[in-house]
Amino acid sequence: MLLQLKNIYKWVTQGGRRVFLLNDINLSVEAGEFITIMGPSGSGKSTLLNVIGMLDGFQEGEYQFLDESVHQIKEKQRSKLYKEYIGFVFQQYHLIDELTVYENIETPLLYKNIKSSERKALVADMLDRFNIVGKKDLFPAQLSGGQQQLVGIARALVAKPKLILADEPTGNLNSTQSQEIMELFATLNAEGVTIIQATHSETNAGYGSRTIHLLDGRRDHSR
Repeated sequence: MLLQLKNIYKWVTQGGRRVFLLNDINLSVEAGEFITIMGPSGSGKSTLLNVIGMLDGFQEGEYQFLDESVHQIKEKQRSKLYKEYIGFVFQQYHLIDELTVYENIETPLLYKNIKSSERKALVADMLDRFNIVGKKDLFPAQLSGGQQQLVGIARALVAKPKLILADEPTGNLNSTQSQEIMELFATLNAEGVTIIQATHSETNAGYGSRTIHLLDGRRDHSR
């Protein structure tokens, strides 16, 4: 078992009442799975990914990741787990404006004890794989949305994470780029990388081994 969520509740309080973002979520993920999360906007897809990625907390429930009880460990330990095992492709890119494309992609490697020559080789591989070598010295503001998305994906993959969390990973890409990214994910999954993607795309969902449907923060078992 790679991770397990048990009875996860997450809410915000509005006007004195609870509004549930996640409502009694149970989910078990085995290493090597390719899972798709689907549902309408506002159903909790991004929130669930953020909880799995340890970027968001929750009020009730238990979260087991490998041998760690995420709900019981300190933020510093959660951050260490995230940096060690997880690559996150954000819907809004989350690139660092002050860093070049090269430096953005290199960032996850700086958290690991990887020597400079190896870092250069890993980043060069990503620049080449995503056909963005010519953009390496540019800043995010100088890139199109699609180019920023490719940089974000490259950054998520560069440190060879065990788990990739992808929030609408092809949302700003054309159909050819989208297919290339999804086929890359399929290849990584075949190599043993676990992938959980949130998407509106039935085409992208077809790459996964199973699909989870959300509605109003709950798992929709009618689908």
